[in-house]
Amino acid sequence: MQPTLRIASKTDANRIADMVNRAYRPSSLERGWTHEADLVAGERTTSEQVLSLFSPRSLVLVLCQGAAIVACVHLQNDDSEVYIGMLATEPSFQTQGLGKTMLSHAEQYAVTHFNATDFRMSVLSSRTELIAYYERRGYARTGEVKAYPISAGVGLPLVEGLQVEALVKRSTDSQFFLSARDM
Repeated sequence: MQPTLRIASKTDANRIADMVNRAYRPSSLERGWTHEADLVAGERTTSEQVLSLFSPRSLVLVLCQGAAIVACVHLQNDDSEVYIGMLATEPSFQTQGLGKTMLSHAEQYAVTHFNATDFRMSVLSSRTELIAYYERRGYARTGEVKAYPISAGVGLPLVEGLQVEALVKRSTDSQFFLSARDM
């Protein structure tokens, strides 16, 4: 069965939160390559936080295998720049290219529906392998680094001095934007 992409609804909030928490903060038995459980404790998100993402300028795309949500990504429209966050894949589906697929869908959706010219995301600065993954997809480090956002309710750092780094992908690749707009 081929996975299907759709815009999430509020009724998906619990399933999205559960899947995101398994992807970011799994038990030691479920860990995929993208987890941060050694760096941050607690839940990555709650169903209430996911519900807060549903607004006219914000949405969550989900990739479903049958009724199961196997990947998601959040898009927040800020004029020509779109923030991409909460990119997650069910741990048992990781290493199958779904993260790359979801990132591509997110960028294409942002260009087509939000007229985005730039994309921005935040990554734990100590996750060098994840930063390298995004760099291979055209994202660049901006030099913007902030302390881990404890007040955001996204977990508690397990290491001292944990920071979040901003990555940006600019519209310099006109080939990408032309092909994405044609979709």
